[in-house]
Amino acid sequence: MVGGRWILGRGMVASRDSNGKAVNLIGVNTDITERKQMEEHVRHLAFYDALTQLPNRRMFFDRLSQAMAASKRSLRYGAVMLLDLDNFKPVNDQHGHLVGDLLLSEAAGRLSGCVREVDTVARFGGDEFVVLLSSLDVEKAQSTAQAQMIAEKIRIVLSAPFVLNTQGQAQTDLMHHCSVSIGIVLFLNTNASQEDILKWADRAMYQAKNDGGNTIRIAETNQIPATLRPTMI
Repeated sequence: MVGGRWILGRGMVASRDSNGKAVNLIGVNTDITERKQMEEHVRHLAFYDALTQLPNRRMFFDRLSQAMAASKRSLRYGAVMLLDLDNFKPVNDQHGHLVGDLLLSEAAGRLSGCVREVDTVARFGGDEFVVLLSSLDVEKAQSTAQAQMIAEKIRIVLSAPFVLNTQGQAQTDLMHHCSVSIGIVLFLNTNASQEDILKWADRAMYQAKNDGGNTIRIAETNQIPATLRPTMI
């Protein structure tokens, strides 16, 4: 890279002296910045959500795989939270998808501000987000408390009114009150698949919704098959 631009250099020996030493070289430099930018754009689309710029499902599962492996080595718990906005649909129905997209983008920003640098916030689509908490505590009780603390922070932050700037014949600010249902599952040393972990978090999230929303539920260990439960060490 030269001066912020990608340069591809190609060259060859044009002639040599009697001892075989190169005396003339010819070459060409090509600016490939646009190609590199396009490659990066394609890579970004493969791993990030186009609307919120959060990691997408593909990147999330890759990071979850890494977190599960790291958890086995460090003997520290990890956790997955599945989040669903409780009253998102009325925004789309009453004000259109553009306003709904504004709400999702704002929610994504708030979520990202609630977690640590080692954690991951991803969007799976619609109004469904997922949070991966890495490197919690070696004790289950402490890890559960840490996960609950972060989940409660998220619940409070997403409950604050959203002021959405809408563009139409007249620019207006729309205020929307939202809430979130959160399901949590902890993992340590488990034979479960990534899909299993997401399924348990999903069950806990729907339990939160069934209990009225705007709340947090943790997957009960006795609801998980014995062969897939985290191994207590």
